[in-house]
Amino acid sequence: MNNEYKNMAGRLIVALDYPDATQASLLIDQLQGIPCYIKVGMQLFYAAGPDFVRELKSKGYSVFLDLKMHDIPNTVRGGAESITRLGVDMFNVHAAGGTQMMQAAYEGMVTALASDPSLKKPLIIAVTQLTSTSQSVLNDQIGVTGNIQDAVVRYAKLTAEAGLQGVVASAQEVPSIGKACGSDFITVTPGIRPAGSHIGDQSRVLTPGEAIRQGSHYIVVGRPITAATNPREAAELIIEEMIQS
Repeated sequence: MNNEYKNMAGRLIVALDYPDATQASLLIDQLQGIPCYIKVGMQLFYAAGPDFVRELKSKGYSVFLDLKMHDIPNTVRGGAESITRLGVDMFNVHAAGGTQMMQAAYEGMVTALASDPSLKKPLIIAVTQLTSTSQSVLNDQIGVTGNIQDAVVRYAKLTAEAGLQGVVASAQEVPSIGKACGSDFITVTPGIRPAGSHIGDQSRVLTPGEAIRQGSHYIVVGRPITAATNPREAAELIIEEMIQS
């Protein structure tokens, strides 16, 4: 396993789109040895709980806990403290909660680290606009005027002002985010679909290679891996495309 492979594999986040730990564990076993991130979302976390996250960490995986916290600052502060104590490598909040709420998430993380020096400092990122959000949904249903890119960049700037390390956004918006917030500001991009695959409920999608060329720091891939006949082969092919980009 060469350094280029390790680097790109570490930028692949596999989303565990499963309703329970039993099914998720089968995939984890198939991916063993690939140094990728694993994303645990709401469905799986609510079913399997913190113990599943601890199991992933014990197997050497980096974990992105995708719970998209969006609440009053005090509640988010407490949630961030608890999440940090789990030892995750990355977690997120909604940028729509505002700078005070995002700062509270950072404060909760700091409190947890101060109480246990053995804990690793996780990346805290903020969701800008979901990749399922279309222009019409943004304007007509959410009630935000302007185009999606402008809304995403505005939230990214707020996130940076709040002291968080990056955002979740479509790879299509990555160049604009980098221009507004700097190249070191982390972008995590879902809505990634290998060429020829079904886009499902996503609206703003790119292939793995396109996302890397756009400057994405991490790409999130779910169903193209989890629903594949051979998930390990599917992950390997995506990593190869990332390397070749």
